[in-house]
Amino acid sequence: MSEDEFTKLYKYMQNEFKKVNTRFDGVELRIDHLSNAVDAYAKEVETYMQEMLALAHKVDRLEQWILKVAEATGVKLTV
Repeated sequence: MSEDEFTKLYKYMQNEFKKVNTRFDGVELRIDHLSNAVDAYAKEVETYMQEMLALAHKVDRLEQWILKVAEATGVKLTV
């Protein structure tokens, strides 16, 4: 292989590597966007679950209060 052929091959390979690297940069960016979206969704789910637990606790307290009021007033509750 002559030096001129080697230089052409080297330049060709450099160009191809540049294309591959550019493509990987795009893929990496998309993966970052997806990762951020999943993280944001997970945070929303966690917040929602905390709100549901707080709401369930509140409902339990209200139910206990209603049962006490019903017992104190002689009201019979049916299920």
